[in-house]
Amino acid sequence: MSAGIDRDTGRTWVGEAFAVRLEGEGVGDLVRLGLRRNPKRAHLLVSTVLGKHIPTDPALVRGAADRLADLVVDRIGTELSATATVLGFAETATGLGHCVSDRMGAACYLHSTRRRGDGVTVTATFEEGHSHATTHLIEPTDAALFAPDDPATEVPLVLVDDEISTGATALEAIAALHEQYPRPFYVVASLVDMRDAGQRRQCETEADRLGVRVDFVALAHGSIDLPAGFTEQVCGLAAPRLNPAGPVAGRLTTVRTPWPAGVPDGGRHGFLRADAAPFDEAAVAVSSAAAAPLDPASPVVVIGHEEFMYLPLCVAEHLAQEGFSVTYQTSTRSPAYVLDEPGYPLRRGFEFPAPEGDHTAKRYLYNALAPGEAADPGASQVVFVCDRPADTDELYAPGGLTDVLTRSGHDVVVVVVDTPSQRSLRMSREVAR
Repeated sequence: MSAGIDRDTGRTWVGEAFAVRLEGEGVGDLVRLGLRRNPKRAHLLVSTVLGKHIPTDPALVRGAADRLADLVVDRIGTELSATATVLGFAETATGLGHCVSDRMGAACYLHSTRRRGDGVTVTATFEEGHSHATTHLIEPTDAALFAPDDPATEVPLVLVDDEISTGATALEAIAALHEQYPRPFYVVASLVDMRDAGQRRQCETEADRLGVRVDFVALAHGSIDLPAGFTEQVCGLAAPRLNPAGPVAGRLTTVRTPWPAGVPDGGRHGFLRADAAPFDEAAVAVSSAAAAPLDPASPVVVIGHEEFMYLPLCVAEHLAQEGFSVTYQTSTRSPAYVLDEPGYPLRRGFEFPAPEGDHTAKRYLYNALAPGEAADPGASQVVFVCDRPADTDELYAPGGLTDVLTRSGHDVVVVVVDTPSQRSLRMSREVAR
């Protein structure tokens, strides 16, 4: 079950207040309607199974991804699945894509990134027009990880996103990647597909223009009906109240853990099928380090850092196996509208400076409550799992993420994983050849 929101369906508040209609069999089980004061797109489909905005049972996250992967395998077959490359979209689908790739037994997993690092080689880029941060970067250790062995082969590139709204982002990504790494077949997999008939035709037209086949698969298909003036109404709402303070501040503990130099910590620079076993072994060690300062009697919310989603999910899974009551979610670059209203999915919100990169940029976290703990944040523990670039002074400074969470009443354990760089992974793979 998801946590930190009203125990009813959570579907009704936006619909009743703004006359927004969300339709489609199964869609209401996978998403809740949220808002954001963004003139490009004022509604937000808040997933109940992704572990982004809502703390979610890690088994529910993994289960949804497994079902999506099974749809891909049903579409392309087990032989093509084993040779496919899977690309997850940052920031929301990086963990989802990794889970899909793992279930498929794909040859390689890679996710796009918004993080710009010094000395990092960018192989390709594409744009996402409605997003808060529009540019996606592709940063494999070697372009050969991403390129098909034979451009004429039917082996597909499987693109994974949490939702398909119009299909434009997926087709823009395919067009950009196809220009450099052509192949005849692509699959777009998403939790929900919200395209209408006209948008589906537009996707088909664009695929024909590129001379490629593009198949779409999703757990649910639906539509959303936005009334006239909806965007203006939402953009005109009063600023939300963020960074709630509790009566007693929580405690902060920091744990720094090693990571094998030649093992990717996720898909940012490419993750091969052979990396799975050493990754799993290293993830168990990180989970043990995270568990050491925790109270086994208190619920735990494991929080990943933005697009650093998959390893924190694995930590949450391991803690659950050890008997902890665990939910999982991540922070985000995207501002959303917070309102403590029954039936609305974003009941609490935190705003803080970006730990890495441009420290004037804002980052966000929503809900961050364990099941049944809405009245007492201090009853649940937070485990924030981040990679080495996020372990900065800004993470711990007044107004930083750890500060706003402890001031809200949570005991916070920061687990910093000494993750490898693109360069160190490239060198390790070259030595291994």
